[in-house]
Amino acid sequence: MVRLALRIRNWLAGESVRTSETITGPPTNVPELGWREKTLDDPDGGKIVLWPHLPCVRMPHGLRSRRVWDGVAFLLSHNDISMMKEEEKQDRASPGVHNEAAMASGTTLGRLVRELEGLDIEGPRIPDPEQIRHILHAENSRGGLPVFPIEPDLDDAEWSDWLERSAEKQVNVATLLSTLTLGRRWSRNSSSAISKILPDKEVGVDLGAAAAACAAWWLEEEGVLGDSLYSERDLRFASRIRGALADLRDSRVDDEKAQEPTLMVPVHQARLPSIEAAISRWPMPEALQKEEQK
Repeated sequence: MVRLALRIRNWLAGESVRTSETITGPPTNVPELGWREKTLDDPDGGKIVLWPHLPCVRMPHGLRSRRVWDGVAFLLSHNDISMMKEEEKQDRASPGVHNEAAMASGTTLGRLVRELEGLDIEGPRIPDPEQIRHILHAENSRGGLPVFPIEPDLDDAEWSDWLERSAEKQVNVATLLSTLTLGRRWSRNSSSAISKILPDKEVGVDLGAAAAACAAWWLEEEGVLGDSLYSERDLRFASRIRGALADLRDSRVDDEKAQEPTLMVPVHQARLPSIEAAISRWPMPEALQKEEQK
């Protein structure tokens, strides 16, 4: 991680970054890693704000969105959101309990948490602090703002079929063997991510190193899916994001002076470009059920 931070420092100073040519494996496809929100004007009315954040990291105030929004959508299922709320209560009772469990698990999330521990950032934290912050804001603002789970539930036949096909992809022999070279591949992906990090006055060496580590984690989690499965899922999510915005439009008081609604969508930084591209195809909105306010 010290070596990675040095490369980040050189990159921020405008120097070239070299990555090792001796590490073998499939080519990486690191997307642009930006720090500022993207706003999409829905052709049916309203705005979709895609706000990038790093998993397990509390983002600096200077990078937070200043938008006033009317509802928030997460690329999570209803069960994921419920579990995250429960984990937040557990972490308050026993701070760091989920970090310790992740690091002991031997998973890619555990590796990410371990790498983030060595950086001067607000984190790592489990559950995701930015997702929790947006949930709490929704619950405590204007009598409660709608929260939309974008990932379908398991009883959705189309989604179940996608999960089965993605599981088959993930357990093939090549995928199993690739876990043997995780350390080298992670290092290569982190290094490849450096040149994709967009400069920002609010971003220093440690946050840049965190972005590179989070991109490496994202590639491990998503890289095995392949373009076809990945695009299919993102297009479905884009339909449901548009459906969430449609719900906000339909829920407005009938007033000509009422502003068009704004839907906030917090997205992991490395994932934002593909979600933006999927929404920009403007698939048919899919109706979905918002979270019940308690």
